Order: sequence, then structure tokens, then C-alpha cells
Amino acid sequence: MTDTSASLLDRLRRPGDHAAWGQFVHLYTPLLYQWAQQLGLRNAEAADLVQDVFVQLLKALPEFRYDGRHSFRAWLCTVARNKFRDARRKHLPVAAGSGLDAIAGADDPAAEIDAAEYRRFLTDRALQLARREFAPATWQAFWQVVVEGRPAAEVAAELGLTTNAVYLARGRILRRLREALDGLLE
Repeated sequence: MTDTSASLLDRLRRPGDHAAWGQFVHLYTPLLYQWAQQLGLRNAEAADLVQDVFVQLLKALPEFRYDGRHSFRAWLCTVARNKFRDARRKHLPVAAGSGLDAIAGADDPAAEIDAAEYRRFLTDRALQLARREFAPATWQAFWQVVVEGRPAAEVAAELGLTTNAVYLARGRILRRLREALDGLLE
């Protein structure tokens, strides 16, 4: 989350932007594992699927153009589902009663994935990543004002900051989160 001039998806199109790929991998690895588990894959097979998806994304995302009228989540789910099918054709063991039929039969490939759950998941991951970038007092000021809804003056007095410093902390972290999630949330 070091580049403030472009969305993450745009940054992924740049050759060699390792920070963008690192951020993308941190955001999406747990979600891809969750989808793999919903498909009935065990840990090793899930890890293989996630790796295959990232290899495909490494090839596809430099040419990918985000269109706000379409769901990035649905596209990503389609990539994962196609990689699952490819692996299944190669006789990858799959647990009986996997969720493939439900996902494969849906008109919208992400129909089985609740949009609110997806937004919560990515927001939580972005918060975890952003927290690493800020000093503890800055993070506490942000958290107490934004998440806990406490008055800025009260938080400032408690943390030994000025009220303006609390507002600046809130603004900096919110801006970072907006940048991190730009184009990823439908």
C-alpha cells in the first residue's frame, strides 16, 4: 500500500510492482483458500489450487481492465472455478459432496459468495495490512474514533495527542484503506 497514485488493480498491470502483488496476495490468499475448502479440497489440494490461481492471475492481470459495471469478485471466482475444473480433469482427489455443483451451475459464478461477506473479508484484510504501516498510537487513535465511535477530543486526551493529530490519523488511515480497496469492492 505504498503507491498513492493508482488502484491496486492498475498497479498489478505494471511489470515488477512487487509491492502490489504482495498486497494482492495478502488480501486474496485467505479468500481463495476459503473457496477451495468450500469446493471440498483438503489443505494440500487447496494450496495447489491457490497457487494455480495466482499463476493464472500473474498472466491475466497485466492485460486486465477493471470495468466497474462487472464484479471483480465474480471474475476471480471464475478463474478459481476454472482452475478447479482443470485440476479435477487431471484427477485431483475431491471430497464427496463438494460445492462444485452449486458453484458450477450458477449463472453468476460468485452467486454462492455473499457480497457482504466478501466486502467484510477484504475490509478486514486491508485493516490488518494497514495496521502494520502505522505507529501504534496512530492506529489506536484511528480505531477508537472510527470503529469505537469515541469523540476525538477524548481519545486525544487519553493517548496524549492533540485533537488535530487524532483527526489526521483518522484521515491518513482511511485514505490508505480507500486506496487499498479501490476497485476491489463492488
